[in-house]
Amino acid sequence: MFYDLLPLSLLDDPGHLAATVFTSGCRFRCPFCHNALLQRVRPPKMPPQTALRLLAERRGRLESVAVTGGEPTLWKDLPDFLAAVKALGYRVKLDTAGDRPDALADLLARGLVDFVAMDVKDAPERYGRYAPDPRAPERVRTAAAVLRESGVPYEIRITVTPKLHEDEAILRAVRWIGPVPRLVLQAYRPAPGVMAPEIAGTEPTPPDRLRRLRARILAEAPAAATAVELRGG
Repeated sequence: MFYDLLPLSLLDDPGHLAATVFTSGCRFRCPFCHNALLQRVRPPKMPPQTALRLLAERRGRLESVAVTGGEPTLWKDLPDFLAAVKALGYRVKLDTAGDRPDALADLLARGLVDFVAMDVKDAPERYGRYAPDPRAPERVRTAAAVLRESGVPYEIRITVTPKLHEDEAILRAVRWIGPVPRLVLQAYRPAPGVMAPEIAGTEPTPPDRLRRLRARILAEAPAAATAVELRGG
């Protein structure tokens, strides 16, 4: 469900002045999640109607509304909320783990989303570390196919942790989910709010590791991604 609104972000929709909407509730339990507070459904800190009023007041100063979580596609009122945001003239950027491909397809078909960032957690055979449902990898791969066929710009993100992720597993994940127009390798950073830094790592991902991994992907899986970007390293 809707949880809160951050009135200004320079990071959540790169290149755009954005407000960030947070939803609560997620079926994944990722040790490296930086919004662990929002994994379970929580009462909203403000009503969604208040968020829409604040967004209406900021028209002309903001360009975009980035919707993140939690898993936003679990919120049953998300289509109506995004329709109201679009009616205010905003660009909409959606973060998702690909857990509800049917809901994602509906949002895209209705023109409610302008850009999608989808997080892939790991190689498919390792998804049991993050989601108890064995069907989760199938749903994620279906969501990637939905994005490919939609015509809506998107990127696939993989957060690379020091302790959980092996380079070979990342390569398997990239081959499994591709081809994609842009693959983003994100550095993990332990910080307040991370679910389980003792499992994911107490140190940030070394930039050299991301660079080496990018070089391996370009050399060993060149058809999987048109571009490979490093972020946060």
